[in-house]
Amino acid sequence: MHIENSIITTIFKGISFSTEETYLIESKLEKIQLNKGIQLLEAGETVVHQYYVQKGCLRTYYVDISGKEHTLQFAIKDWWISDYTAFFSGDKAILNIESIQDTTLYKISKKNMDDLFFEIPKLETFFRKKMERSFASFQKRILSNLAESAKERYVSFVRTYPNIEQRVKNYHIASYLGITTESLSRIRKVLAHH
Repeated sequence: MHIENSIITTIFKGISFSTEETYLIESKLEKIQLNKGIQLLEAGETVVHQYYVQKGCLRTYYVDISGKEHTLQFAIKDWWISDYTAFFSGDKAILNIESIQDTTLYKISKKNMDDLFFEIPKLETFFRKKMERSFASFQKRILSNLAESAKERYVSFVRTYPNIEQRVKNYHIASYLGITTESLSRIRKVLAHH
């Protein structure tokens, strides 16, 4: 594979690699295709991979004791996704991940990642910075759920996931916001009249 056309330059924007490093990284990644509606991960499974989204959209959700789904995250192009608590701790997954569109992913195992960090230290810095940003955004999301109105959370959602609404079911968005689909419709009507 020619380096300029390599998926590596897309996944790891802003980092330059030697030809050998590029081939090494490519050897640790596996491309997978998922059709819409496929479960990538189910609660209770062992989590050994994290995934880079090349195209499509996935949803991470939790099912509570009463069977109600709570959407935690959407993963769109250029995002990474996994059940990170299980991925890093070795515990069983508590989250589910499903494709809500046809999706192309690249997966990498924790072992392969650790090997790459040893061989190519700048990758560890890249992932550390990504995790720092993810941690900060999850913290902001928790605070917004505690302190913001449903309308403010919706506006924030649209900013975080521009153009996603046409691709995602209303009940998934409502679940992400912690509101009913009826409330979501009311908020949209109010905003449409402003």
